[in-house]
Amino acid sequence: MNIMSRMILPLMRRLEPEAAHHIALDALQLGLGGVSCPGNDDPALSVRAMGLRFPNPIGMAAGFDKNAVVVRPLTRAGFGFVEAGTVTPRPQPGNPQPRLFRLTEDRAIINRMGFNNQGIDRFAVRMARLHRVSSPRRTPGAQVPVGANLGINKTGADPERDYPMLVGRVKHYADYIVINLSSPNTPGLRDLLEASRLKGILDAINAAHPERPPLLVKISPDIAHDDVEAVVEAAIAGGAQGLIVSNTTISRPAGLLSPYATETGGLSGRPLRPLAQDMLTRVAKVAAGRVALVASGGIETGVDILDRVKAGADLVQIYTAYVYEGPGILKRLKAETLRALRAEGFETLADAKGAALK
Repeated sequence: MNIMSRMILPLMRRLEPEAAHHIALDALQLGLGGVSCPGNDDPALSVRAMGLRFPNPIGMAAGFDKNAVVVRPLTRAGFGFVEAGTVTPRPQPGNPQPRLFRLTEDRAIINRMGFNNQGIDRFAVRMARLHRVSSPRRTPGAQVPVGANLGINKTGADPERDYPMLVGRVKHYADYIVINLSSPNTPGLRDLLEASRLKGILDAINAAHPERPPLLVKISPDIAHDDVEAVVEAAIAGGAQGLIVSNTTISRPAGLLSPYATETGGLSGRPLRPLAQDMLTRVAKVAAGRVALVASGGIETGVDILDRVKAGADLVQIYTAYVYEGPGILKRLKAETLRALRAEGFETLADAKGAALK
């Protein structure tokens, strides 16, 4: 267990969640997140997707490093990929505090942050700096893809204008780009997942940037079942090469124990697992292997990872489990995934992909 997991996490659990998050970022910048060479990952965990190689399937989801300040420490800690953002065209403070809540009894988080970030100018400078000191398209010391997650401002937004502009600012520095249309904390954002609107945004990006890294769309777990097919087909028709399934949910599953369960915002963590798994299965059946799928939501064990891969995912992302457990979770998840693979008779993750859909 590294220093951050052993000494800092117990202290942070006593602090207000947003203050604890800032301390976590500071600790990572000081090198307290541990070091794990991607070259040491078992080859059975390696993934190829979207023309990229991932040393393992476990990524850090967007929202943890909104301003791209700890990309290198996260890659060194053992993630298979890291996604920075969500970043917007202009800096914005986000929603009033308090806006982040630990549901400890439920191993969950509710957030209504509202895309608080320093804006694309500072974000792009940091991404460019990472790019300059790295081997081509990679972070220092690791063959670890880095993604940029893009959103729109709460006011004055024009999605067909803003998303192409944002893509242009990061396309030379990111290995992949995510269009976030599914946060529940920006008014009207999820309306952009309506099929024709989604296709229009992707067409605008393609017209402005015919050459760019792989483009993914992050979708909501709250999409009506009857609309899933239309959303997936619109994304594919618009040239998306992947889907992230899924963002946080505005629903509140029965049985939540925390007194914070009634707070507004997006719920993540263990209670999201069934909803996210179900949405992944629905999306995978429609996508039928035409795009890469990144599973997110309630992933906290190696069995969870294998279940998502069997349901059609190429990769997975974690956030809430990392908040509760710290960098030490990565070593555990990799070991558990390997054990789960062997227990079910698979040699590699590639062998397991989509097994539950057949």
